[in-house]
Amino acid sequence: MSFSRRPLTASAGLCAALAPLLVQADFIQDSKASLEARNFYFSRDFRQHAAPQSQAREWAQGFILRMESGYTEGTLGVGLDALGELGLKLDSSKAHRGTGLLPFGASQEPAHDYSELGLTAKLRLGKSVLKLGTLQPTLPVASINDVRLLPSTYNGSLLTSQDIDGLTLNVGRLEKQNLRDSSSNDQMSYAGVQSSHLDLAGGTYALRPNLALSYYYAQMHDLYRQHYAGLVHDMPLAEGVSLRSDLRYFDTREQGSANLRSAARVDGGRIDNRFFNGMLTLGVGAHKFGLGYQNLSGDGDFAYPGLDPYSVNLVTVNVFTKAETDAWQARYDYNFAALGLPGLSFMTRYVNGNHIQTATVSGGKEWERDTDIAYVVQSGPLKNVSVRLRNATFRSSGGLTSDIDENRLIVGYTLALW
Repeated sequence: MSFSRRPLTASAGLCAALAPLLVQADFIQDSKASLEARNFYFSRDFRQHAAPQSQAREWAQGFILRMESGYTEGTLGVGLDALGELGLKLDSSKAHRGTGLLPFGASQEPAHDYSELGLTAKLRLGKSVLKLGTLQPTLPVASINDVRLLPSTYNGSLLTSQDIDGLTLNVGRLEKQNLRDSSSNDQMSYAGVQSSHLDLAGGTYALRPNLALSYYYAQMHDLYRQHYAGLVHDMPLAEGVSLRSDLRYFDTREQGSANLRSAARVDGGRIDNRFFNGMLTLGVGAHKFGLGYQNLSGDGDFAYPGLDPYSVNLVTVNVFTKAETDAWQARYDYNFAALGLPGLSFMTRYVNGNHIQTATVSGGKEWERDTDIAYVVQSGPLKNVSVRLRNATFRSSGGLTSDIDENRLIVGYTLALW
């Protein structure tokens, strides 16, 4: 079992220095802890049976321990959070590795187990909180990935302020990233090129309870700079009928060292593009009908840290962020509580992308079809146990990438410890 130790050094030193303060009542009484268990089976068929690896198939058990303290009394409150993650191999092999559930090294042998321990010191003044150490942001310009066995993390500093009514501000610097199947904190990177840090600043303002506007700026040192603007609007149309508009726009351009920029150019393209994407969702009782669209214009693929772009077309297999990709999405959700089956839900969607440009493909096409069925047990000894079955089909043309058929089965349970 291996542990990520580098992000702990500064946090552990700070915690030791603050230890005498951490015995106050609010620090203990307002604390909470939970243990989440995830059992994850993943099977992917690459539809290329003559290839060196035609399938990826793994089964693993994950545990996520979250502990959050309250704050010490006084004008400046002090607190401490801890995150422990453990992944255990149940079934895998060299021939079937690479699902994102388990790490593997040069030997290609999947690890029997892997883990991470992260600490976060936090300071509160009014309605502003500064966090130092392990971070799990979900922001348009930097977000964690939480769709495999264990969630990813960043390491750095993040200040969040809600001192102005209706306004949430975030300012931060991310210096390390720990991907979903890793125990190590590595440098920030894009397209395999490392960067010393990513700076971000911005926020969301609620003009009305049903209308929010967002703006963020991000800069990955020596690689790119990015502006983001977004709008979310919920409009009631009639009794039980509503329309949600979720619109997002990015402007991304190269920045800094010419040598690093050149190395980071995916398929030879520059980082210089405009990315609009959005989704309209009509809710009618237990039904939701969604229609999405995106246009990625300019040069190069859309740039973002980690694994998840902030896009409505971030779906089960693909992200649809290759250069020049235009795409549309149709989605349908249903909540079976309307039929007397609370806890049961269904989702299906189809995404079609075209006009894709790479160094070897012009006018490429991709499409994906996903179906999710999920159930949360409502009562009895298994209350709150969740079961989710995901099926995905992905196809592309012109040799863009492998075709994929995929199934995932995830069983989860979260236990509140206190």
